[in-house]
Amino acid sequence: MKNRVIISTIAVILASCGNDTVEKKETTIKALPEIITLTEAQYKNAAIETGTPVARFISSTIKANGKVDVPPQNLVSVSVPLGGFLKSTKLMPGMQLQKGALLATMEDQQYIQIQQDYLTAKAQLALDDAEYKRQKQLNESKATSDKVFEQAKANYQSRYILLKSLEEKLKLIGLNPQQVTADNISRSIRIVSPINGYVSAVNVNNGKYVNPSDILFELVNLDDIHIALTVFEKDVEKLAVGQRLTASTNTNPDKKYTCKIELISRNLSNNNAVQVICKPESATTDLLPGMFMNAQIDLSGSEVSALPEEAIVRYGNKQYVFVEKSPRKYEMKTVQIGNTENGFTEIVTSLGQQKVVIKGAYTLLMALKNVSEE
Repeated sequence: MKNRVIISTIAVILASCGNDTVEKKETTIKALPEIITLTEAQYKNAAIETGTPVARFISSTIKANGKVDVPPQNLVSVSVPLGGFLKSTKLMPGMQLQKGALLATMEDQQYIQIQQDYLTAKAQLALDDAEYKRQKQLNESKATSDKVFEQAKANYQSRYILLKSLEEKLKLIGLNPQQVTADNISRSIRIVSPINGYVSAVNVNNGKYVNPSDILFELVNLDDIHIALTVFEKDVEKLAVGQRLTASTNTNPDKKYTCKIELISRNLSNNNAVQVICKPESATTDLLPGMFMNAQIDLSGSEVSALPEEAIVRYGNKQYVFVEKSPRKYEMKTVQIGNTENGFTEIVTSLGQQKVVIKGAYTLLMALKNVSEE
């Protein structure tokens, strides 16, 4: 029995190893022949053209992506400090507003109570003030005791403090204390816009009771819109405040926005990247908060050896070019590439003045693959 168990275990292990070997073979990229020779007919059909590497001025670039955003001070959440019932509002998301425009009308009995308390305290303060002044005169002539005078003084100061606190409560709900009288006590208050901007969200409806912590409306001011880009650690040292870049949206990549870097974060995120804040140099209404953006930051360039982009082919995560060895005979050679600009790619690997296929390289790659599969 033990021998059977051992044999079964060995068989499972061997089978597992066999499967691993199969999987590795399946994921291994098949090596291609390095040399290909075309027939006269193949050469004519391939329309091969050769050339030598040329000196080109190519700029170094950094590519980044991010989102359109606005500063925190341009986002406003509107609430009612004392709560109440929403009597009416006509706001809709997307509406444009001016600072001071009516957002909503609120109703609640506590608004009446605050006005009542304020007017009562104001009237009582006049009496306390008169009594304080009278007791002060009497105390100076020793016609009354210090205790009576101090009590009158305390009553006046307490009433004064109460009045001032009620004034601040009135200001908190948008009422001017100087305009509150017994003849114009109101059960409603007006909520007005604190900024110029747009309505981004409406979270309430007419008749709903809202608490002081509830957000009624959300407003956004687009006058100071910016783009927050994510740049990886290795590229941060190449950037500087004031540097220019071009950005575009995913939906309309042909439309470019010229921007200037305003801030570079000094805090690395979990993926070893920093946030770079850049602002469009000209005002635009096309960009909205939340839009995804792609950016290209051009750095200083230099004159390098370059080939047309189509001269370089990719196979197995490597880049290759085809060097002409003799008429209709070509060798596939591995190269390292640099930056690409205006249709030309920097060739880091030295090719000297060897003739390289600049048109038809992809056709040669397909021909080599066909040969390897035969």
